[in-house]
Amino acid sequence: MRSAKAVFFDRDGTLNPDPGYINEPNKFEFYKGAKEALKNIYDIGYKIFVITNQSGVGRGLVKEDVLEEIHQKLVRELEAEGVEVAGVYYCPHHPGEKCNCRKPSPEMVRIAVREHGIDVARSFFIGDKRSDIETGKRAGCKTILVKTGEEGDNSKVEDCYPDYVISNIEEAVEILREAANGEAEM
Repeated sequence: MRSAKAVFFDRDGTLNPDPGYINEPNKFEFYKGAKEALKNIYDIGYKIFVITNQSGVGRGLVKEDVLEEIHQKLVRELEAEGVEVAGVYYCPHHPGEKCNCRKPSPEMVRIAVREHGIDVARSFFIGDKRSDIETGKRAGCKTILVKTGEEGDNSKVEDCYPDYVISNIEEAVEILREAANGEAEM
């Protein structure tokens, strides 16, 4: 039996607007069209993961239990659309802590891979920052830069070479469908 394929999503700037540190569940909201795109991606056969740096915890700006509530809201909203989120992995550390989980380290992806039997060669990492593209590449995934977030002009990631560059995650659906269809033809 083949290992599962997955899409690892960054959170802020990729799935939802990034207004700074989201410190209340009611401040979290998906980009328009994001939930529908995730449903389509899930229906194609990809497991869905969220891989996110949340240094607001380490900075004392977001309580960890509140972050858990935010992620529970994210999961519930996607479940209501018929999408099962296989896992949400986050790094709560301040960047100065030099932990081994903070993106661009691929450690959170590696943990998800071990826990869920994921084939990274058949998987994608989608994010809006250079650190997301680096994480995906270091983990062995194909990478997609989405231009909805912080580095939407692509100027800061030109030398990082994502496999694809898209305007929003709705555009990822066709890329992922083609990848899945290519596997089926083999």
